[in-house]
Amino acid sequence: MLPNQEGQKVPQVTFHTRKDNQWVDITTDDIFAGKTVVVFSLPGAFTPTCSSTHLPGYNELAKVFQANGVDDIICISVNDTFVMNEWAKDQEADNVTLIPDGNGEFTEGMGMLVDKADLGFGKRSWRYSMLVKDGLV
Repeated sequence: MLPNQEGQKVPQVTFHTRKDNQWVDITTDDIFAGKTVVVFSLPGAFTPTCSSTHLPGYNELAKVFQANGVDDIICISVNDTFVMNEWAKDQEADNVTLIPDGNGEFTEGMGMLVDKADLGFGKRSWRYSMLVKDGLV
């Protein structure tokens, strides 16, 4: 069982994203400051369980989360922005913002980085979810 992170502040990192063929840096403050955010993280885009269950499930539950005070739903994965953007299009995940943690900095700061070199995956995230209010888990 992974440790309970309740009360922990999310790590301060900058995510390098692409939007409309431009680089757009997004900080954790941009994502979490003054907001209530559901975050879920998974091992990788386009993987079977992540694509068939996790991302679609959160996408479908967006209205329920919003009715309960959630401002945003964020999916974080240790993938680059190009992979995450294509996965979002493929999954038609219009209610979830996909955030690339390409270097695993956020994931490592959360204590959720795992080495999957034995499978040829390199470093990835454990599967987890959290509710973050104004930067606090």
